[in-house]
Amino acid sequence: MSITPEKIKISTDFIRLDSMLKFAAVTETGGEAKTLIQSGMVKVNGDICFQRTKKLYSGDVVDVEGQSFIISGAAE
Repeated sequence: MSITPEKIKISTDFIRLDSMLKFAAVTETGGEAKTLIQSGMVKVNGDICFQRTKKLYSGDVVDVEGQSFIISGAAE
């Protein structure tokens, strides 16, 4: 079963992974985002990501807790 990613529209060139998780309301705080990332629960473009400061650009896909998000730039 395929999950249709929810679009996360950004107005900058990139967004950090921890900030994106807060922006998408997956977590409420940066601390929660850090814990989630460090526990190996977050995938970026299909690969587990342990780097909370990972820069996400338009087209990147984030999977976490059964949810899928795609980063959408301001020009899209």
